[in-house]
Amino acid sequence: MRKLSLDALAREQAARAAAASSGRSAHTVFGGHEQVLRQTLIALTKDSSSHEHESPGEATVFVLRGRVRLVAGDETWEGRQGDLLLVPPARHALEAMEDAVVLLTVAKNG
Repeated sequence: MRKLSLDALAREQAARAAAASSGRSAHTVFGGHEQVLRQTLIALTKDSSSHEHESPGEATVFVLRGRVRLVAGDETWEGRQGDLLLVPPARHALEAMEDAVVLLTVAKNG
């Protein structure tokens, strides 16, 4: 068994995002390309975002810190600390309304 501190990892990724020109930083905490389940901690500085992309499977975004907006076409959903956003099966992007850290969980399609 392995134990991880998401709080400590969130602080680390937030610092990396703040130092990055893109305003983003990410670290896979579980799984990977060879597994079905993947969990990735993503930090975004205010007004930074992920590029619009397809989801490789079912996905959720759990907001650990800050506020984010999930955008898919004309639809948007806002989330703040403690919120769980269900990622739609469509092209989407994640925008930081303030400095934020999220846990992205993806179950890839087979």
